[in-house]
Amino acid sequence: MGQEDLVAEAAGIVEEANKRGIILRVMGAVAFRMHCPRHGDMHEALNRRLTDLDLAAYSRQRRHVEGLFEELGYTLKPASFAMHMLGDREIFIHPSARFVVDVFYDKLVMCHDIDFRGRLEKDYPTIPLAELLLEKLQIVRLTEKDVKDVLMLLREHGIGLEDGETINAGYIAGLLSEDWGFYYTVVTNMAKIRDLTADFILEEDVRRELTLKLDSLLKIIEEKPKSAGWKLRAKIGPKKKWYRDVESIEH
Repeated sequence: MGQEDLVAEAAGIVEEANKRGIILRVMGAVAFRMHCPRHGDMHEALNRRLTDLDLAAYSRQRRHVEGLFEELGYTLKPASFAMHMLGDREIFIHPSARFVVDVFYDKLVMCHDIDFRGRLEKDYPTIPLAELLLEKLQIVRLTEKDVKDVLMLLREHGIGLEDGETINAGYIAGLLSEDWGFYYTVVTNMAKIRDLTADFILEEDVRRELTLKLDSLLKIIEEKPKSAGWKLRAKIGPKKKWYRDVESIEH
């Protein structure tokens, strides 16, 4: 299946769900492509390939989600130990078996948790931009493809204090002010991405724009008052493991 075919498939699934009153939103690399129509060419320029689909849903609508995929010809994959350990999720196999759809219910449980409850209605057809960005920045072992997704998202959207077409830095700062481990991973990755912009073929004005947006987001995160629990955990720092080791679970 071609890259644009995968995007079209995602849009079709979400649209069909919406007709039935099912709240289903696209996440992952396909969501980045869908939410960046003006700068989607960055994916092509940076050789970012799309493979599978990731979706977010509410667990209260699980049976409706399963019914939707069954009618669309998908097959539900039997649950595995890794799936159980990495949150409430289900995998549906495309009728032609060319790709799979991973549906995460209520939360994305990876290196850190991203809670979708009460947030999926903020955007359509993807999860909100704040969660899209955090989906990548929560990865402790950030890969080149993750960096490419982040750069495209920042190129397309501004940093603001509300949802919609801006990345809600206030919401992100609020989450990170309660969880030092999550904060540490995010700001560490932001520094990495800032440095890595020099490794990609980008025009100087684009590189400068991306750096300014990262700096703006970081400023809002740092200025947000931190909770007592955050401050206590910060005293220990990275000497104690601060994240979930996803790779060891998956293997």
